[in-house]
Amino acid sequence: MTEYIDIHSKGKNAPTKEIAEISKKLSNFYPHAFTFDGVECASMEGFLQSLKYICPKKQMEVCTLSGKEAKEAGANKKLWKLLHGAFWQGKMYDRLSPEYRALVLRAYREMYAQNEDFREAIVSSRGKKLCHSIGSHNPKKTILTEREFICCLYKVRGR
Repeated sequence: MTEYIDIHSKGKNAPTKEIAEISKKLSNFYPHAFTFDGVECASMEGFLQSLKYICPKKQMEVCTLSGKEAKEAGANKKLWKLLHGAFWQGKMYDRLSPEYRALVLRAYREMYAQNEDFREAIVSSRGKKLCHSIGSHNPKKTILTEREFICCLYKVRGR
């Protein structure tokens, strides 16, 4: 039987302490620092929420956040939804485009390359199926859907 890891920032509902720890560390909320295109990011959540801002300076500020603080920084941003776009360093990406997905995947690959803790969590997840049961499925309402998130993790993991 295949073992699942339901990724959650608090490791909720995990069958073991080991799986709970992997679950937390694979969460975008976890403080895995990395540099992306010369911008210091405290977490993947900080990077993702920064994509809701047009201003590169504000993006840099949001990138320094992690956890709930990062999520809240982008919570009331609505322009990206109206434009169906996300922004990075002065460029707008169609939220539904392959270019947008490539940008996000590139960020995950950078985090994997630079952050040993994230890399160890990914390696520890091998042989297990990943899911994110609390993730949204509508790309018009979220900066990263559950499917996009899990797909990035699988690609980084080498699947």
